[in-house]
Amino acid sequence: MRTEPATYEPGTVLYDTAAEVGEYRGRSGARVLLRPLGGGREWEAEPPALRPATDRERLAASLRAANDRSLAMPPATGELERPLLPVPGCEACAWLAARRETARAAFDHSAVTDANVLLRQHQRKEHEG
Repeated sequence: MRTEPATYEPGTVLYDTAAEVGEYRGRSGARVLLRPLGGGREWEAEPPALRPATDRERLAASLRAANDRSLAMPPATGELERPLLPVPGCEACAWLAARRETARAAFDHSAVTDANVLLRQHQRKEHEG
């Protein structure tokens, strides 16, 4: 008695025991085509190695994809066009600017924003009064 392989709708999230969680894209002969959540290179999987992904697996894969996107994209603020410059000779300005550059090098956009806010507050208080 022969059983037919499972049929999935495009977009179904599956766990491939030989690889990772992927989104069902279609079939290629006897194999199934999967793609990482969030995009990327497709791979072929053997149908017996597939099962529907658990909620935890789906969430972890979605979170990985979101993190990858956030690290790959620069911040969407005007800060890149006109960075706030430290006032020459001010140690506090220099320290905050160095903190911002360290965060920028680590792709920590939240810390870049924090340093910019602190630098702007410092300059308003100490240099524009």
